[in-house]
Amino acid sequence: MDIATIIGTVVTVTLILLAMEDPMVFFNVPSVLIVIGGTAGATLIANPLPDFIGAINVYKKAFIPSGTLPAELITKIVGFAETARREGILALESACEGEEDTFLSGGVRLAVDGTEPDLIMDILETELTFVEARHKTGVEFFSRMATMAPAFGMIGTLVGLVLMLGSMEDPAAIGPSMAIALLTTLYGSIIANVFFDPIAAKLSLYSAQELLSKRMIIEGIMSIQSGDNPRIVEHKLSVFLSPSNRPVGEEDGGE
Repeated sequence: MDIATIIGTVVTVTLILLAMEDPMVFFNVPSVLIVIGGTAGATLIANPLPDFIGAINVYKKAFIPSGTLPAELITKIVGFAETARREGILALESACEGEEDTFLSGGVRLAVDGTEPDLIMDILETELTFVEARHKTGVEFFSRMATMAPAFGMIGTLVGLVLMLGSMEDPAAIGPSMAIALLTTLYGSIIANVFFDPIAAKLSLYSAQELLSKRMIIEGIMSIQSGDNPRIVEHKLSVFLSPSNRPVGEEDGGE
């Protein structure tokens, strides 16, 4: 659970609501339909339906990230290296049973099966490329929505102004038209800058972290297959991380 995402969202929404004093004054059905409906409709035009439906699961990853922490991953891979050195690489077949990280377990099984190092590298790098492409698609999805929401806010503003100018002879109609003009811009800005753009940034961050973990896995598997000492394996993987995030004993580069 990403506490920072939750706290940030709650604090932002709460402060906005407090500043409004009476939130119901800022509620306008036509403005909601224009901004939310328009943004959703345009997103459907720009993306396949399965991607639109699957965006819910992608969105949740900003609050509930998956994957093993890099320091824990190093410990796990070093454990595999110790097993391979002590009992032979074939012992890793049972050691990786129940492993939740399919990228790690799949790579280990390739090594256990005696696959050539170049082929293992090629297979894992190809998978990594497609993982990166999927992550990029998710990030771009919400970045695009962050662009569309203010645009529909501006469309709503223009609609409200046209309605207002068309009813200048009726003072009672000016207020509702002006509300549409102003509130659609407000809705578009809030939606983009609270719910879409920050989520895209957080997903991009998590994507970079996951790709780093997968590169560490590739390096670890190649080191295990080549028979490196577990201490060497640990040092090779530790250099991927900043000194403060390395396992105990590797903070100073293994000195």
